[in-house]
Amino acid sequence: MKVTIKEIAHRAGYSASTVSRLLNDDATLSITSTTRQKILAVAQELGYWKDKPHPKITAQIALLTLINPADHLEDNYFQTLDQAVHEAFSGTGLELTAFHQVDDLLKVAKDYQGFVAIGTDGLNGIDLEILHRAFARGIFIDSNPAPQYFDSIQPNLHLTVRNAYYELKKAGKVPIAFIGGDGPLVNGQRQPDPRAATFAQLAPDSRWQLATGPFNVQNGYQLGKQLLKRFGKQRPQGLIVASDTLSVGVLQAFNEAGVLVPRDLALISINDSDVAKYVSAPLTTYRIDQLAMCDLAVQLIKAALTGQAHRPHIHALVDTELIIRKSFAP
Repeated sequence: MKVTIKEIAHRAGYSASTVSRLLNDDATLSITSTTRQKILAVAQELGYWKDKPHPKITAQIALLTLINPADHLEDNYFQTLDQAVHEAFSGTGLELTAFHQVDDLLKVAKDYQGFVAIGTDGLNGIDLEILHRAFARGIFIDSNPAPQYFDSIQPNLHLTVRNAYYELKKAGKVPIAFIGGDGPLVNGQRQPDPRAATFAQLAPDSRWQLATGPFNVQNGYQLGKQLLKRFGKQRPQGLIVASDTLSVGVLQAFNEAGVLVPRDLALISINDSDVAKYVSAPLTTYRIDQLAMCDLAVQLIKAALTGQAHRPHIHALVDTELIIRKSFAP
């Protein structure tokens, strides 16, 4: 039995004119995200698109970027992630508008059907609760500050560190140490970094882990010097570094001390940034597929706009890929 506009309008509680304009992709229609969500969900539930092409989804999506530039001045991870978001959303009918303050977004929340967020700097529990009330759907990429409120898509860093650890162990590069930085800042509190937390499970002796400070070259240099000073000639044979930017500084410290990678110590890094192939030694590193994470964000936003209004939240992990160069060959 054919589902009619009138039936959808009656079930959703809106006029047939509003429903018709939405389902026929009227660009001049101005309705709230809640109204759009409810109409599309009812249409989906009743099987409106069962015998016809699914509608082209058009929506205004906010891109909320909460990154402290001082912490990531030399780390281009979030810059390339921002580029990947724009690339993934380009041509999808989902138009992005950038925001850098939660308050600025909340002032115009009714104009947007959802949001995608990168970073958590400055967020607190009240911000997250208000965002939840203002938006039916939101997705955090690369972090997960409020799993009870929003979807999330992250690189599978737990598996990445486990794989790196066992690759080094299998190659006889033991003992193994870890160098990393501070975890994300949420509600004024530093959250555990998943890379450091996973390594701590694998190697409970805290002597083998140095994980503090920003993800920049200078901090990597200082941590590299600390590692050599702590262990002297009894230094580790394998080293996992949480980011390529940190690895650049670590290599500088090692080169100054006459410790050569991979001759004296094998090193595995994470991210596969542009710099990874140009340092000495070129970094064996795990590539984080940022575009795959952002493509998944597009799929989740589209599903949220046309699917059930109250589905369970989704938390996706995207695996990384080991790129082999000179710093360690399995």
